[in-house]
Amino acid sequence: MSEDIHFLLLPEFSMLGLLSAIEPLRVANRFRSELYRWHLLSMDGAPVRASNGMTLEAEGNFASVAAVQTLFVVAGFNPLAHGAAGLNGWLRQLDRAGATLGGIDTGCFVLADAGLFQQQRLTLHWEAIAAFRERFPLLNVTQELFEIDGRRISSAGGTASLDLMLELIGRRHGVALATQVSEQFVLGRIRAKSDHQRMQLAARYGVHNKKIVQVLAAMEANTECPLSSDELADGVGVTRRQLERLFRAQFDETPSSFYLRLRLERARELLRQTDMSVLEVGVACGFESATYFGRAYRKQYGTTPSHDRNAIAPGHG
Repeated sequence: MSEDIHFLLLPEFSMLGLLSAIEPLRVANRFRSELYRWHLLSMDGAPVRASNGMTLEAEGNFASVAAVQTLFVVAGFNPLAHGAAGLNGWLRQLDRAGATLGGIDTGCFVLADAGLFQQQRLTLHWEAIAAFRERFPLLNVTQELFEIDGRRISSAGGTASLDLMLELIGRRHGVALATQVSEQFVLGRIRAKSDHQRMQLAARYGVHNKKIVQVLAAMEANTECPLSSDELADGVGVTRRQLERLFRAQFDETPSSFYLRLRLERARELLRQTDMSVLEVGVACGFESATYFGRAYRKQYGTTPSHDRNAIAPGHG
C-alpha cells in the first residue's frame, strides 16, 4: 500500500529542500513500485513561487484536504509572513487525527506557531536558529541535520532533506533499499543526523590553532552576554596579549573587533528573520546602548538597522 506524503509550500520556499525530499521517494518507487505518492499543496491552491524564482503548481489549497498521513511544511524566507486564516486550526486538526507533521528548512516556525511542539526535538536551517530561539525560547531546537521525534519530523533544508528521507525509507523498508536510493544520487555515504549543518569552525575560518578555535566557539556561544578579552584569554589559558597576537597573526584584527563583527552578523540575521524590534535585537546581541548598536551597524554595513530590517540576503532559501 502506498504511503501518501503531502507538502505544504509557502511562498519563498526552498526549492532544494523540497526536491531533496521528493527525489528519494521517486527513486524508491523505481526499485519497489508505488511505495510513495506525494502531493503539493499551497495556501490558496494557486501556484507557489520559490525563493529561486521558479513556480510550482499545487494540487489544491490546504483546507481542501481533510485526511493526511504525513505533512511537511516547506518554507524558506519569512516563514510566518505568509499565513492564512484557518491554517493553525487545520494543522491542529491533523494532529488530533494522528497525522505526522514535519518542517523543512524553516517550516517548523509554522508548526511551532500553531503550538504543535512541546518537548519534541526539532531542527531547522542554521541561519534561522537564533531567530527561532528568540521567538520560541522554550522549545527543544537542535542543530542536527534532521530530527525524528515521534510524530514530529524536521530537516534543516537543503540536502539535509535527502538524508532525512533516506532515514525514513530505511526505517520503513530496510537499509538495503535506502542504500540503493543513496547510490542513485552518487552519495559516498548516508549521513547521520548528527553530522554538522555547518563546516567545523576550523574549516570555516581556515584556522588550525586549537586555542583560537576554542575562543571562536566561546564567542559564538556568548553573543547576548559578550565575554571580555581577558575572559576569553583566561578560558584558553593564555594572556590577553598572547590572544591578541594570535588573532593579529590569523585574522589581522583584534579579538574584540572580530567579536564585534560576529555579533553584528547575528544581529543582521535577527533583523531579517524576526519581528523583534531594533532595540530588542541590539540587546539580544550584547549591545546595551541603542546608539552604539546603530553606530557599529552603520560602520559595518553602511546602513542603519532599521533600514536593513526588510532586506533579503542571499542564503538558505
